[in-house]
Amino acid sequence: MMRLQVPGYELLSQASTLNYSFSGTGVNITAALARFGHAGYLVSTLPANAVGDAAVAYLQKLGIAQAFIRRDGHYVGMYFLENGFGARPSRVTYTNRQASSFNTAAEGSYDFHSIAKNIDVIHFCGITLAMNDTVRQQMKAFAKAVKENGGMVVFDCNYRPSLWGEDGYEKARQHYEEMLHLADLVMMNEKDAIYILGMKTEKEDRHDQLVDLIPAVAKMYNISVIAGTHRSINGDNTHSLKGFMYKNQTFHFSKTLAFSVYDRIGAGDAYTSGIIHGEIEGFSPEKTVDFAAAAGMLAHTIVGDTPMSSEGDILRAMTVSLGDIQR
Repeated sequence: MMRLQVPGYELLSQASTLNYSFSGTGVNITAALARFGHAGYLVSTLPANAVGDAAVAYLQKLGIAQAFIRRDGHYVGMYFLENGFGARPSRVTYTNRQASSFNTAAEGSYDFHSIAKNIDVIHFCGITLAMNDTVRQQMKAFAKAVKENGGMVVFDCNYRPSLWGEDGYEKARQHYEEMLHLADLVMMNEKDAIYILGMKTEKEDRHDQLVDLIPAVAKMYNISVIAGTHRSINGDNTHSLKGFMYKNQTFHFSKTLAFSVYDRIGAGDAYTSGIIHGEIEGFSPEKTVDFAAAAGMLAHTIVGDTPMSSEGDILRAMTVSLGDIQR
């Protein structure tokens, strides 16, 4: 997608200029993993025009390989970002999304069986699942192809009410359940279990709900790893983040990290990339969840959606005092 950001803290109705960049969950996670030393590919369709050329150039700068990107159609999805300040939250306004080259790519546009032979890990997002029936069928077909070739399927629930519309949870449930049955690693928390899957718990505290529901989800859908975060906003406008990872029938929790926020969008993708990296590299669950939480924290300090921290940056943030000058 194209991100169109209002400079500073102006409202869209006040601004006369916009800064653009390209992002999206797939871009963010692939770029983050590329920075960790993995070969990262994006499977998508970009418009066959100058906007598509600009997007491709931007992806090249992020280290994302172009082998599985098609060029067709006329549009890329866009969103406008207004930065929040104090009591006023940041605001994202989507436009032109359903008409994008990706969302209008016909069934059969991608050779998933050939692509799957070159992939060890594939990441899918609930935002993509919300697009349209053709995209949903493509996602499921791609996931099945990767599974058949012995790859790992990662699914991030990432539910967006504005994309599913009225009665969204009911519309989404069947599609989420199908993806969960295909997934090896899932990013979610107790809210997803309660609202998307319709699960019940008598617990009232978020932590207790998490501990009650996540093992049931893992067992029901035969998921190897479930991970996610709990976030809170403090009275001084700093944020606190605590990561969790459920693996081998055991919960592992990160330290609670408190930090100031420069740019929040994409920080969840940084956390997800940390979990994936830890699983690929064979980190212990304790190291993986601490690494992912530190990656998420650092992403809040960098402008733009895409995580830009190296593995060394994140390992350093896990062990040294924050805010020191690096010399």
